[in-house]
Amino acid sequence: MTELGTRLKEARLSKGYSLDDLQEITKIQKRYLSAIEEGNYSIMPGTFYVRAFIKQYAEAVDLSADELLETYKSEVPANKTVESTTTATIQQPQSRRSLSKIPSKGFMDLMPKLVVALFIIMAIVVFWYLFQQKVNNNSTPVKKEEPPQVQVDPPKTSKPDNNKGNATAAGEDQNTTDKDKTKKDKKQQKLSKGTLVNDNATTDYTLTGAKDFKIRVEVSGETWVGVQDENRLEISKKATVYHADDIVEVDAKGKESVRIRLGAASNAKVFVNDEEVEYAIAPANRPTQNIVIKFSEKE
Repeated sequence: MTELGTRLKEARLSKGYSLDDLQEITKIQKRYLSAIEEGNYSIMPGTFYVRAFIKQYAEAVDLSADELLETYKSEVPANKTVESTTTATIQQPQSRRSLSKIPSKGFMDLMPKLVVALFIIMAIVVFWYLFQQKVNNNSTPVKKEEPPQVQVDPPKTSKPDNNKGNATAAGEDQNTTDKDKTKKDKKQQKLSKGTLVNDNATTDYTLTGAKDFKIRVEVSGETWVGVQDENRLEISKKATVYHADDIVEVDAKGKESVRIRLGAASNAKVFVNDEEVEYAIAPANRPTQNIVIKFSEKE
């Protein structure tokens, strides 16, 4: 057990919380909370979640998360992005030195052969072009010129086509009706402002006046995404860590509510029937968030 884990555990016990209590407060799985206390970060879904989970744990037991992370920063694994950047910076000069050592003798030996091959290809292209030109010239028929013919038609009296005018007017009226109906459906939908629940990690919304109940999460960076129904059954294709440009779509029609779990809310945008959901609490202040949307067809 690390010093950081010992301090967090002592604070939890002083509050009288069990791991089950803390799981309910933070919405973090109990096995991850236990791993933080034991310093076993290898079972975490990613290094990003280590710092996020430690911060939530500390806030739940009234400890300063920033102070803990700074004091015990040697015990917390570094972010993978930083490590990858450092490794790439170190390896780049070595790769350039390796490239500079590639012998050029073999390439110089191939130069005469490449030049000859290039001339042969150019000769074939020119020959083919001239051949096609000759074939086209020989196959073009000579048209015999004929004197122009002038045809005089008697004048016609045009009558207004009332049926055509009526059909056009009917089509325009139908298009106008369809557009008005679409606008009316959009105006009927109403998504309430988010209301924070006691744990300050869950926000409740209510969707009314809509016939559809479609959820879309657009991911711009690494984040955990899971969508559950009112019975806490997973209805998304897969609850896991998604990456930039991934899109999670769920048709929740027939469900009373959905619960959207975001591991890094700043890396995701949530839409309900193409209407973006505004976070009630800034993702920078609360990386991990739960968004609960209750559905009601009546306004």
